[in-house]
Amino acid sequence: MKCPLCESPSHRVFERHDIWIADCDACGHRFADLVPTPDDIQKVYGDDYFEGGGAGYKNYLDEEHLLSSAGRRYAGIVGKFTGPGTVLDIGCAAGFILQGLQDAGWMGSGIELNESMANYGREKLKLDIFTGGLEAYPQAVQFDLITIIQVIPHLQDPLSALRKAAGLTKAGGFLLTETWRRDSLTAKAFGRNWHEYSPPSVLHWFSKKGLQATVEKAGFKTVASGRPAKWINAGHAKSLIKYKLEQMPAGNLFAKGLGLIPDKLNLPYPAEDLAWTLFQKT
Repeated sequence: MKCPLCESPSHRVFERHDIWIADCDACGHRFADLVPTPDDIQKVYGDDYFEGGGAGYKNYLDEEHLLSSAGRRYAGIVGKFTGPGTVLDIGCAAGFILQGLQDAGWMGSGIELNESMANYGREKLKLDIFTGGLEAYPQAVQFDLITIIQVIPHLQDPLSALRKAAGLTKAGGFLLTETWRRDSLTAKAFGRNWHEYSPPSVLHWFSKKGLQATVEKAGFKTVASGRPAKWINAGHAKSLIKYKLEQMPAGNLFAKGLGLIPDKLNLPYPAEDLAWTLFQKT
């Protein structure tokens, strides 16, 4: 495949889950050598992704408190640069982060592919959630803030999506991202066994500079960045670890010991491979 960001030639680096991962020869972007069909996308992000474990969630709805708290924390970060206004959360799932932003005074809307998750947010949380992809979202209004939390690596064409997001952002408005960093010490230490090498769910792996360059190409400038104070549900963490251990020699032996950890326990995420970045529309 050509690089999805700059259309330069690429070369294959290694294989994970029977899918090749490639590096661009020009810009160095790392991506899955795969073009998913609409049916593939619906299958990957079906209900099993949110409650089936593996590369997804063991039970996404169990993380409501953690994710709404994350939304309130991000409202505090963004609040250092702009007051509460209108926000669009892309890939909002059931809307828990959006709920946290609304608790902090923002007026929110969301976009979500999964019908069950979108329905939960609309019916249980009374949120305004559009069901479908970003490309289908009606561009009738613009927002003061766009949030894309752990979503960009899942997009087939991140640059096109970010340009669409720019069109949905008011002049001088902001874009907040949270995503994994493949140039982190954790990613380098684990190499091809890093937990984020999970195609076909994850399709892109950005470095800090690579993400900033891509978002800036879409019409934004970098304002601030940092590491989130992330907490993770133990059931979710155990499911991800077991999924990865299954790919490793003797991994099942280690996985058995995880059963001693209660699923409902909330754990601080210990690594430094996750980052947030705030951008402003130029």
